[in-house]
Amino acid sequence: QVQLVESGGGLVQPGGSVRLSCVVSGRTFNHYGMGWFRQTPGEEREFVAGTDWSGYSTYYSEFVEGRFAISRDNAKNTVYLQMNSLKPEDTAVYYCASHSGSVIETSETQYNFWGQGTQVTVSS
Repeated sequence: QVQLVESGGGLVQPGGSVRLSCVVSGRTFNHYGMGWFRQTPGEEREFVAGTDWSGYSTYYSEFVEGRFAISRDNAKNTVYLQMNSLKPEDTAVYYCASHSGSVIETSETQYNFWGQGTQVTVSS
């Protein structure tokens, strides 16, 4: 059984930083690309960042590029999302996801395993 468990969310002030973690179990982690998505109430889930199986290739949505960084530690079966210069509009539930290919995918329909989500609230 594949499981993805996120952690690291919480309340952070505008301009602050937070790092999300996602531990994957039940599959060979270093074979597959990983992504981070986010969702706010009443909105569709949107792509934030993705990485290929190795972590050397990454891709970001335009609204986080330069502020967020995705990385992975294949020895720990963990993917991270470092979030810097946070803005109130970054407030959302953040989800990590895994798909069945080795490359970067930006469409949520390509992902077949999802974590439960972790809330990030950016507010003073």
